[in-house]
Amino acid sequence: MPGFHPAGAPLAGSILGRLILALPLLAFLLRLGGAPLFDVDEGAFSEATREMFERGDFLFTYLNGAPRFDKPILVYWLQSVGYLIFGVSEWAFRLPSAVAAIVWSYATYFFARRRVGEDAALLALAVACTALGPFAIGRAATADGLLNCLLALTLFDVWRHLESGRRAPLLRAFVWIGLGALTKGPVALIVPGTVSLLYCASRGEWKTWFRTVFNPLGLLILTAIAAPWYAYAYALHGQDFIDGFIMRHNVQRFSGSLEGHGGSAFYYLIAVPLLLLPWSGLFFNALARVRSDVHDPLRRFLWIWFGFVLAFFSLSGTKLPHYVLYGCTPLFILIGLHAGEARRAWPHLIAPGLLLLLFPLLPNLFDALAHSSLGDGFYRAQLARALEVADGTYIAATVGGLMVWFGIMFFPRIRLIPKLVITAALQVILLAGIVVPYAGELAQGPVKAAGLKARELGEDVMFWRFTTAPSFSVYRQAITVKGSPEAGQVALTRVDRLPADAPVDILFREGGVALVRIKP
Repeated sequence: MPGFHPAGAPLAGSILGRLILALPLLAFLLRLGGAPLFDVDEGAFSEATREMFERGDFLFTYLNGAPRFDKPILVYWLQSVGYLIFGVSEWAFRLPSAVAAIVWSYATYFFARRRVGEDAALLALAVACTALGPFAIGRAATADGLLNCLLALTLFDVWRHLESGRRAPLLRAFVWIGLGALTKGPVALIVPGTVSLLYCASRGEWKTWFRTVFNPLGLLILTAIAAPWYAYAYALHGQDFIDGFIMRHNVQRFSGSLEGHGGSAFYYLIAVPLLLLPWSGLFFNALARVRSDVHDPLRRFLWIWFGFVLAFFSLSGTKLPHYVLYGCTPLFILIGLHAGEARRAWPHLIAPGLLLLLFPLLPNLFDALAHSSLGDGFYRAQLARALEVADGTYIAATVGGLMVWFGIMFFPRIRLIPKLVITAALQVILLAGIVVPYAGELAQGPVKAAGLKARELGEDVMFWRFTTAPSFSVYRQAITVKGSPEAGQVALTRVDRLPADAPVDILFREGGVALVRIKP
C-alpha cells in the first residue's frame, strides 16, 4: 500500500521524519522521575515492589503487609530491576512502563512501514508516542504500559501469521500472550483470541482460526510461561487467590463498578478522542473511511481490533480511561494511513490549542477549586497550594509554549501534518517537563514530604483517619498500616479530618496531610 505525501512533501528522509523517529525517547524518558508517585495506583505498585525486597519474597506481592491480589507478578519483577539499579526513586519504578511504551511505539512503526508505507508508518509512530493516553500510561508505574505493548506485539504477530501462514509469528504471539497473562491476567487472552475470531469469522475462515488458536506447540509455550506462577499463587493462597484475583479483580471488575469507577455505555465514545489528543481530528478523519476500509483485509483487521475493545469495555461495569487504549494501537496506523486525505487545518487544531491554553490557566483553576465547596476536603487542601507551587518557570514555560504554538500554527507555509507533529512534540515537552511535575508536586508533594519526614524520625507510623496513600510507605521505606494510634505514637492523617482540639503534636503539616504524635 502506498503511503501518503502530506502536501507533496514526504516525511521519510526529511528533518521532520528524523524528529519523529526520536520522539518516543523524548516522550517517555524526559523528566520521567520529575513528579512524585501518584496515589493510589503508582504508590501501590511501587510499594508492593519495595516490599518484595523487605520480605525477601519475589514470588508474590504484598501491600503494607497484606496480600495484593490486584495483578500478577511480571510488572513487579521488572520494577525490581529498576529498584536494584536506581534504588527507591520515581525513575526506577516508572522505567519498565517507559521501556514498554518505547518498544510499543517502534513496534507499531515497523509493523506499519511494510504494509502502509514509510510516511504513514512515521505518522503512526508519532501518534503512538505523543497522544495523551499512551503518553500517560507510558510514564506511569503501573502494569498498563507493559500490557499494551504485549497486546500490540501479540496482534501484530497474529496478523503476520494470518497474512503469510508462517509458523514463527504465531509462536511468538503465544509468548506475548503468556507474558501478558503474567502482567494483567485473562484480558491478555481475551483480546487477541476474540479479535482473531471476529476477523476470521468475517471471512468465513473458521478452520484457520481453530488452527491458529489451538496450535499445540503455541499452547504449550503459553502454559509453560504463565501456569507456574498461577499454580504457585493458588498453592500459597488457595481460595483467597481465586476470590481476590479471579473473582474480584476480573469477574467483578467486568460485571460491576469496582472501587467507584463506573460510567455509561457512551463513556469511551468521549474518552477516545480525548486520549488521542492532539490527533483527535485525524481520528475522525479515519473514522469516516470505515465502510471503504473493511474491503481491505488489513484495515478490516485493524477496525475489528479497535471495535471489539471499544464494545467490550463499554459493556464492562468498571470503566477507566486507559482500558480502551488496548484497542487504540490499530487507530495509530489507520490515522497515519488516512492523514493525507485531511483537508482543512483548523478543525484539527482547535482541540490541541485549547489543551495548550489550559496549561497556563491550571494554577488559577486549581486555586478556584480549592476555595470552592466542590469535591473532597482533602483534595481542596492539596490544591490550596496551587499558586504557591506555580513558580515563574511554570508560567513562563507554559505561556511561552503557547506563544510558540500560535506562531507556528498561523505560519501559512507549514502544512497540516507538520503542524500536528510540532504540536504533538510541544505537548509532550510541556507535559513531561513542566505540567506533570507541577501537578505531581501539588497532588503528591505533601505526601512525599511526610514520608521522608517519617523516615527521618525512624519510628512506627500508622494511617489514622486516612483511607490510603501507599506512596507514603514507599518514601518512608516501611510498611504502614491503618489503625487508631495510642499515646506517644505517630500517625499520618488528613487535615480535614483532624479536629482543632485533637490531642496531638504536629510534626509536619503541608497541603492536606499532617504527621502527628498523639499526646498522653
